[in-house]
Amino acid sequence: MNGPTFLSTTTLLIPNLVSRSSLRLCFPAILLVVGVFALSPMARAVDPPPDGGYPNENTAEGDGALFRLTSGFANTAIGFDALYSDTTGMWNTAIGNAALYFNTSGYRNTATGFSALSANTTGYDNTATGSHALLSNTTGQGNTATGAAALISNTIGFNNTATGAGTLHYNTRGELNTATGTGALGLNTLGSSDTATGDYALSSNTTGNYNTATGVNAAFSNTSGNNNTVSGVYALYNNSTGSNNTANGVFALFDNTTGQGNTASGLNALRSNTIAFNNTATGQACLQKNTTGGFNTADGFQALSGNTTGSFNIALGNNAGGNLTTGDNNVDIGSRGVAGDAATIRIGNPRVQAATYVAGIYGKTVPNGVGVVINANGLLGTVQSSARFKDDIKPMGKASEAILALKPVRFRYKEKLDPDHIPQFGLIAEEVEKINPDLVERDQNGNVMTVRYEAVNAMLLNEFLKEHRKVEEQGAIIATQENEIEALTTGLQQVAAQVELSKGVAPIAISNR
Repeated sequence: MNGPTFLSTTTLLIPNLVSRSSLRLCFPAILLVVGVFALSPMARAVDPPPDGGYPNENTAEGDGALFRLTSGFANTAIGFDALYSDTTGMWNTAIGNAALYFNTSGYRNTATGFSALSANTTGYDNTATGSHALLSNTTGQGNTATGAAALISNTIGFNNTATGAGTLHYNTRGELNTATGTGALGLNTLGSSDTATGDYALSSNTTGNYNTATGVNAAFSNTSGNNNTVSGVYALYNNSTGSNNTANGVFALFDNTTGQGNTASGLNALRSNTIAFNNTATGQACLQKNTTGGFNTADGFQALSGNTTGSFNIALGNNAGGNLTTGDNNVDIGSRGVAGDAATIRIGNPRVQAATYVAGIYGKTVPNGVGVVINANGLLGTVQSSARFKDDIKPMGKASEAILALKPVRFRYKEKLDPDHIPQFGLIAEEVEKINPDLVERDQNGNVMTVRYEAVNAMLLNEFLKEHRKVEEQGAIIATQENEIEALTTGLQQVAAQVELSKGVAPIAISNR
């Protein structure tokens, strides 16, 4: 081996023992030592031979590497000033210019890259890979930074994981954070227990805690919001301080700023929501126009998609409640609803559903109930009889006489309506219409459908009462006549008795019958 090469490798062994200035003064003596202990070519394993000579299993390669080492052991320093300040640290690995430069007693640290973990003093169990990764860390522990400037500002935060250039860039004391992707959790300072996966996910978060964001720009603007769970590109993008939100899908809860307790699952679900609370949207474009409406529940493709400020609405099914905009307290199941609805329940689509089966009704007695009726639009209700619900109240009079022309019939429904052909009794609606059009009900197309039997019953009652009054009047006349006959009979009996007495004959009984 030539002289200069041997000298350069040997000088790496000296910094542990003397300072750099002393090394220059002792340079001739070093050459003498080298000459005395130089091995013969036959004894060398490799050429040039490996460096060595540091005690306690330490390895150093590079000017200033492990320069201040005293009792530390099992350290590896490769690069200019790598682990320069280490004195008692153990099991540290520093590869790169100034890597772990200020480390004194920290242990089990691994730094790979220019200035990686450069400021670390006593922190331990940190792993930094990339230029300036964990640059400012001093006493933080259990951190993993992979990527240029990852966790660059961290000082005492612990158990953070940053993967990607600039991830957790400004984190100082935040802990238990995981960031994967360029700029993920880039502005975080004190926020803890946050997980960001995707470029610029939770990029603006500073003090928010317990947030989980997965996707490019997911929860991008979040600053101090807590307990948010986000999965999808641009999901919860504009959220700043809103908490307890769950967004799953591209652009889900995109415009939310301070709204809380919202759950959006699906592309564009609750996209326009800003400050509203406690909405649940499951399905593509559900509640996509909602801005300030709260406590809505939408489940199904584009359910409640047109709602803007309405609250306490429930929509279930494809396009359910899609026509609602500002109404509150609506329930739409399989129905698009009607604009302007409020406190309305709609079930099914009359153009699709042809029959309704509801269990738990047939055979159940409701002693104090009233009959339920339905109109051609499917509106259910009961007939109100109180005077407070009525105008223009007048006696029925002769209007009820129309029922006297009705012709009740026996019949059987057609097979498609009643396969069993059970005998029925009733009226023919078309015939009733000819007698009184007000006694029939029509469908949405204006065709006669059925008879308003409750109205027929009322008219029948009126006719009965009219006949009853006639009978009562006739009874009164008959009673009067009977009284008159009885009085006349009594008078005749008295006259007859007087006549007989005048003749000396016993009186004859006269009957009034």
